[in-house]
Amino acid sequence: MSIRFSVSDRVARVTIDRPERMNAVDAACEQALEAVWQDIERRDDVSCVVVTGAGARAFCAGADMKGVTTSGLDYWAEDRPHGFGGLSFRRSLDVPVIARVNGFALGGGFEMVLGCDIVIAASTARFGLPEARVGRMPLDGGMVLLQRKIPFNRAMAVLMTGRQFSAEEMHAFGLVNEVVEPDALDDAVERWVTEIVACAPLSLKAIKHTVNRTGHLSPAEAQALRTVPLVRALRSEDAQEGVTAFLEKRAPVWKGR
Repeated sequence: MSIRFSVSDRVARVTIDRPERMNAVDAACEQALEAVWQDIERRDDVSCVVVTGAGARAFCAGADMKGVTTSGLDYWAEDRPHGFGGLSFRRSLDVPVIARVNGFALGGGFEMVLGCDIVIAASTARFGLPEARVGRMPLDGGMVLLQRKIPFNRAMAVLMTGRQFSAEEMHAFGLVNEVVEPDALDDAVERWVTEIVACAPLSLKAIKHTVNRTGHLSPAEAQALRTVPLVRALRSEDAQEGVTAFLEKRAPVWKGR
């Protein structure tokens, strides 16, 4: 299988498992990823997702161009509402997603990172959108998402040079949350996972649902929304459990209802 997927202790782990191709995504891999995201969206036992690439060399080197004959125009015309890897533009995945960037995140791989909520990178990781250097463009989020996530001139530096940037540079840009040595990457990711899973599952879903669907609204318009996930979380048993546990000075026991 090109994608490894497992769920345990409320954590979903998704690994692009094509290290011999630097975890580049081909058509089969793209379909498998879409199936995984849809599965997670249907589940109630996931509070956090960790996405990464197999091996130590690459997170994802983008699209696998081996044997591809599709023109750039044809690729652009294809219907990919969720963006590269089914993730870069995805707004229906209402659980936090952590990018565990273990190596190269280039092209579509970088665009997948842009679709994540938290980015933890090894110091050896490299980021870039090299499309312009080969006569293409970052059509799956690079051009429209990057400028919304980091300062404009820094986004343009990435887009207009096609060069690779270090994890430290991306941290300074504000795109990476934490940079660690490669042998400390898993510990750092698990620290973030632990903190997220300690939160109420329905609160996490309501928060991300609201963030995903209100970025285009004014603060007043966003505040006035009464979405189903928000109301569900506010009326939940967990909402009362959180307050009770705080007063009793104990860890809350979440039921997800």
